[in-house]
Amino acid sequence: MSVPDKPGVAARIFKALGDAAINVDMIVQNVSHGSGKPATDLSFTVDKPDLLKAQKVIDGLKKEIGFGDVIATEKIAKLSIVGVGMKSHSGVAGKMFETLAKEGVNIDMISTSEIKISVVIDLAKGEAAMKAIHAAFLG
Repeated sequence: MSVPDKPGVAARIFKALGDAAINVDMIVQNVSHGSGKPATDLSFTVDKPDLLKAQKVIDGLKKEIGFGDVIATEKIAKLSIVGVGMKSHSGVAGKMFETLAKEGVNIDMISTSEIKISVVIDLAKGEAAMKAIHAAFLG
């Protein structure tokens, strides 16, 4: 969703989701281009059983916050690689993304930390992507 780029917007959205007992797993935010006014693209994932409830919470905030279109889908998969060795080994992200590219898997979202890289991809390619990543890193 495209939300106004001002302090407190993300807090309001995620507080409302938390108050509704919806666990938000992955959040990606970046500056939105092309809207004419300062905006931020905000993407996040929730457990599949919570999707409809999350949509209702978000819809209830639309008038207050004044955000743009909201796109929701159940047809995604999250694939993660985790390991403390990522802190000392360069090229892990590149290897993961190259492996996915060779499999024809488009990445919709990327989230990283010191020890984890997670990607959101098309659900239909989830199993093939997982097998390719497993083979690339574990042989």
